Amino acid sequence: MSTQNPSIISHVSIGTNDFERARVFYQQVLAALDIQILMDFPGATAFGRMYPEFWVQTPIDGKPAAQGNGTHFAFIANNKEQVHAFYDAAIAAGATCDGPPGPRPEYSDAYYGCFVRDLDGHKIEAAFWDESLAPAAGH
Repeated sequence: MSTQNPSIISHVSIGTNDFERARVFYQQVLAALDIQILMDFPGATAFGRMYPEFWVQTPIDGKPAAQGNGTHFAFIANNKEQVHAFYDAAIAAGATCDGPPGPRPEYSDAYYGCFVRDLDGHKIEAAFWDESLAPAAGH
């Protein structure tokens, strides 16, 4: 019996201008969320829990990597402690703060997260959704 992948996206990829440094950065930071390397190729590494959902790679076209304005990548945290662990690991690995861990009531009372910029300037986030604080779904 096969298990259906719960993700709605097959995968996302971000470019880096220093592949080895970015690979080590994400290996350290994503470990805080129980995410690990699932596939490794020259110039490309895939991270995930069960599926290779997040890729870090050198741009295929050989041009410099750049971050997108308005683009960010959010990783699921299982609790607030993981949000803090992700943030602490990212800062220790050279990321810059773009929003420290805490509640984000502008999104929802159930939302708790943090934002950092990785070594290439990409905005990444760890987010925890506290079901006990989520409003009841009405139809």
